[in-house]
Amino acid sequence: MTTLIDIAEFRSVRFAPVLPEESQVNPQVYGAELAYWVAQELAKRGLASSYPESEDWGWYVEWSTPQGAEFAFHCGNAEGRKDHWCIALRRFGRKWFGRDQPPFTDAAEWVDALKASLEAEPS
Repeated sequence: MTTLIDIAEFRSVRFAPVLPEESQVNPQVYGAELAYWVAQELAKRGLASSYPESEDWGWYVEWSTPQGAEFAFHCGNAEGRKDHWCIALRRFGRKWFGRDQPPFTDAAEWVDALKASLEAEPS
């Protein structure tokens, strides 16, 4: 069962890393600025998420729906670039080994809010 689907892929210098390369999660792995922006945009729309956290591939923010379904937006760059970004939606299973995953449609409110924020953002 798929746990991750792509939500958006776009180009923008808006989310280029502020800190030098040696401060990044891994060489040419970026996304902190994008993940913080995502968390702030969701909050502006009344949708709470976690603070961004890092992984070796990029950054993510997590949240739970009122029904208890758990999701995350994964934020990262493509091909080591500082102007090419990807956001994916991950769902978490409610049982051991990732079983009983909620449908992606349970995250529709968050996905719609993110897409509206991206569309409103100047490139």
